[in-house]
Amino acid sequence: MGALVLGLGAVNADMLPEVGGKAANLGELLAAGLPVPEGFCLTTAAYLQATAPIGLDEVHRALRATPADDLDALAALAGRARSLITSAELPPEIAAAVRSAYGARGTAAGRPDAPVAVRSSATAEDQPFASFAGQQDTYLNVVGADSLLAAVRNCWASLWTDRAVAYRASRGIDPSTVALAVVVQRMVDSAAAGVMFTANPVTGRRRESVIDASQGLGEAVVSGAVNPDHFVVDTESGTILERRLGDKRLVIRSTPGGGTEHVDQPASGTKPCLTDRQIRDLAALGGRAEAHYGAPQDTEWAIDPAGKLWLTQSRPITTLYPVPVQVPGAGPAARREGTRIFLCFSLAQGLTRPLTPMGIAAFRILGSSVARAASFDVPDARTGPPPFAEAGQRIFIDLTGVVRSTVGRFIVPRAFDVMEARSAAVLRSVFTDPRFSITRRTPWGLLRRVIPVALRGRVPESLLRALLRPEAALRRVDRFTKDFGHALELPPGTSSLQRLDHAERVLAGAFPIVPAILPLPALGFALLALAGKLLGGPDRRTDLQPILRGLPNNVTTEMDLELWRLATAIRSDGEARRLFEDQPLAVLAQRFSAQELPAAAQQGLDGFLEQYGHRAVAEIDLGMPRWRDDPTHILGVLANYLRLEDPALAPDRQFRRAEAEAEAQIARLVAEASSRGRVRGAIVRAALRRARLFIGLRERPKYQIVLALAEARRQVAATGAELARRGRIARADDVFFLDFAEVRQALGGTDMQDLVARRQGAYSLELDRRRIPRMLLSDGTEPETVLSAGAAADGALAGSPASAGTVTAPARVILDPVGAHLEPGEILVAPSTDPGWTPLFLTAGGLVMEMGGPNSHGAVVAREYGIPAVVGVPDATSRLRTGQQITVDGGAGTVVPGS
Repeated sequence: MGALVLGLGAVNADMLPEVGGKAANLGELLAAGLPVPEGFCLTTAAYLQATAPIGLDEVHRALRATPADDLDALAALAGRARSLITSAELPPEIAAAVRSAYGARGTAAGRPDAPVAVRSSATAEDQPFASFAGQQDTYLNVVGADSLLAAVRNCWASLWTDRAVAYRASRGIDPSTVALAVVVQRMVDSAAAGVMFTANPVTGRRRESVIDASQGLGEAVVSGAVNPDHFVVDTESGTILERRLGDKRLVIRSTPGGGTEHVDQPASGTKPCLTDRQIRDLAALGGRAEAHYGAPQDTEWAIDPAGKLWLTQSRPITTLYPVPVQVPGAGPAARREGTRIFLCFSLAQGLTRPLTPMGIAAFRILGSSVARAASFDVPDARTGPPPFAEAGQRIFIDLTGVVRSTVGRFIVPRAFDVMEARSAAVLRSVFTDPRFSITRRTPWGLLRRVIPVALRGRVPESLLRALLRPEAALRRVDRFTKDFGHALELPPGTSSLQRLDHAERVLAGAFPIVPAILPLPALGFALLALAGKLLGGPDRRTDLQPILRGLPNNVTTEMDLELWRLATAIRSDGEARRLFEDQPLAVLAQRFSAQELPAAAQQGLDGFLEQYGHRAVAEIDLGMPRWRDDPTHILGVLANYLRLEDPALAPDRQFRRAEAEAEAQIARLVAEASSRGRVRGAIVRAALRRARLFIGLRERPKYQIVLALAEARRQVAATGAELARRGRIARADDVFFLDFAEVRQALGGTDMQDLVARRQGAYSLELDRRRIPRMLLSDGTEPETVLSAGAAADGALAGSPASAGTVTAPARVILDPVGAHLEPGEILVAPSTDPGWTPLFLTAGGLVMEMGGPNSHGAVVAREYGIPAVVGVPDATSRLRTGQQITVDGGAGTVVPGS
């Protein structure tokens, strides 16, 4: 058993298991020479000694066996733990150690009645990866040894509050590994106190300190009991950027003899509680704490009656999104050009979750192949091209050159207008920032990169063929995709190193599929716009939208309809249907793997996965299992389909109806155009028919790239199995937490298990991150925070119109489609979608997405299925709730919440 009491001056960050997060941080601040009130720490050894004989082990075992979502059971066990602690006698040696430290000069105040602050310091607290702040108790102005001992016992019991227990359970923290130390410090009877963030927690800006302050003790500010003064300081210049005075109607003060009191006072909104000098001194003090830790800090501070500044707490700001880090070669350019702007590529692809390290490694190689095709210098394909950056285990792209170019400003926001409208607004918001003034005004730099790629991809020839012989253009696409598929094949009997070589070749060779196919859907959209121009009159988008329903040549639509046909076959087979209705998905997956499903289901699913098994939710991440690896999601979708009873709502019937409506709309528009001239009518007919033929191909390039990713995954997975057999990694799938160079090192004999474990821990924590910025500046600023949240009249949420129509139905908020339950007719509310989500669309009554624009993937599929959809609705998954009745107007782009 370790020491029971340590002076704060003897504590450092390496002693977290003995002293907890708060004490460790205070000890670090003292060691750095920062003003921290003196005191001591009653270590976790004291907690463990005091609680060992009282029966907490039984509570620990019960908590481990309780599901994290059973809040009632967790609360009952938490109450049991608190009762055990508060009713037990404090061991004499612990009481004696506390009394001795309390009276010793240099640890408290050197006298038996010194007022002290007693703070809980848990071992799972104040860490960079999670915030447990406020979950354990603090007692202020504790006077006398007996009161101090009572406060210690209450701090220990607060380790087991309902909230703290539920929080730890949700993060898989073993209850037996958590212990509590107690910090005892001299009480600062403050004239003013509050909190300070050394980076702006709202905008993300790293060079701004944000201070909230009020008179009296800082508890009033920390607890939210007062409307404080609010200051924002530029930490480089010391300029006070923002000054907003609160009414400060409540003051918490120390009372003689111990404890605190809440005192109401007249509003003092015209008089700040800090001078400008104090504000700047506080910001400088926060800067010293940040410099010591090397990361932005969330601090608590106090100013005593003599005007001295004190830090009473400092911990990392866990809510800040990390600043993107570029490839090494991009560093000098970034330094020359100052502040950079980054687009989150992951979000643009509909992916909110982090990517595995191997998934990021794959995109570095893919990005390098794109850059090299455009004649950029990429010294190392595994490092990625200069615009490539990473933050929060997500991919970002440096758009600084685009924003500083006249051509870039013209093209890119317009592309986002249809793909992800909110990103377009965010991008335009930075155009007025003088740091991003235009430096390139001609298109020659862009043309120099694009023209060689277009010529090598035979784009002019493809466009001409598509205009004159559209069927021949489609046949060429089919031939190209077949040849691409053959190139993915690897002969059997190859070594692990050869498998890795093949995986990297496949990724490096995937880009040519894009210029070979993408010009055709681009031409389709151009022809649709041409038809609208020839029809004339006001905005014709509403008239043209039905043309985009029931599109042919869309691989995602074909996949979803094939899955519906499989569901129909299962419905017709009594044994198979009963199995899907009665058995949990895990059992269905086991029986499928054992080839034990009824023939209608087994053969049908085998056939579906043979063709589409390379797809997945979050499929752009090479590290994510494909449907052929784990068909549980598809089995769940089939079970959802079987609940659809109304034949009129059958997706295949709706798709045929959409095709008929599109053809009828073409006939109406051609007739309208022909009334103004036969040539005009013929051009409109040709344009609309080619638009329908080609626009569906927009899904094909990504489909083919996902094929390449799946093949690369297959080869990496086989290599992972070899590494697991050799003991270099613990499990075969651990290989996806390495990159290609590291896998080669492992094949050479390096043990990677520790590295994998660290990365898996970081990945698990990133999975909990809900807010992902669309764009980030290199100083940490999120440009989106300066825009309004996007609200419409009468409390409606505003987004971008995506698929016309109005529906009122219950919402179903789904953050992850795997295993999701969506009743037929419910409105799907999601952060974003990729093709792995679209099987849910078939039975959805409507769609609301936080991401996306009118031509994003989810919007296109929603139109094809004829369900009303609104996309680009900020924070929809948190502002709407499952079961809430909502009205989606896909034409107006609004979502009206009901009760």
